[in-house]
Amino acid sequence: MKPVHKCGSTAQARRSQRAWHSLPLGRRLLAEECAQLERALPDLFGYHLLQLGHPAGADLTGASRVRHRMVMESEPGGVGRHYQVGLIGAAQALPVAADSVDVVILPHSLEFEDEPHQVLREAERVLIPEGHLVVLGFNPWSLWGLWRIVLRLRGRPPWRGRFLSTVRLKDWLALLGFDTLGVRYYFFRPPLQSETVMQKLNFLERLGKRYWPHFAGGYLLLAKKRVATLTPIKPRWSAQRLVRAGAAEPTARVGHE
Repeated sequence: MKPVHKCGSTAQARRSQRAWHSLPLGRRLLAEECAQLERALPDLFGYHLLQLGHPAGADLTGASRVRHRMVMESEPGGVGRHYQVGLIGAAQALPVAADSVDVVILPHSLEFEDEPHQVLREAERVLIPEGHLVVLGFNPWSLWGLWRIVLRLRGRPPWRGRFLSTVRLKDWLALLGFDTLGVRYYFFRPPLQSETVMQKLNFLERLGKRYWPHFAGGYLLLAKKRVATLTPIKPRWSAQRLVRAGAAEPTARVGHE
């Protein structure tokens, strides 16, 4: 029997996060993440796609070629209209059969869960062998990470979440049997709500991609679930000498009196 997980705090965090995405900074970040997904999803194929949560009701899977797309939320009313199937459940105990999904998308799902490692374990469980995992996350080693340190006591989204570095995430995924295929970094400007200031700082996007690509505010990580392989067992040969084809086997010499 699977353990029962409390999802009240997670649901509240999700509601706050969706409200934040309606603000200018949240909309700008969402647009950038949609652009990143438009580059990544067309190369991922299969029959079923599962997305855990969705910011501001946005359709993050529009560029996917997978026909059957599902989104799961932790409470009723959170499922958007863009999806064929809406699921209600906990990310730490997915109501999905094992080895049944081709692509799983985690849009900032790990940062607002009490047990992010368990969420990854569930993603590994439901993915088919060689299925793909897409993770959108906030980079702690960035201006966004600095803002989080300054503002974390206020409990505001998205700073209330636990930002995971790509180094830690790669380690977790490797232990769960994933190969990391690549990481894309985006949004090099500071997290400011002022549209005027953000427009003036647009040059940081160009400079950041060239000079400090690993210090962006967000990242998209793509990983593939490895296929379980059997370790070959060496045959236990008998002590009897092997004879080449066509060669005579030596026999004991028999003497005659």
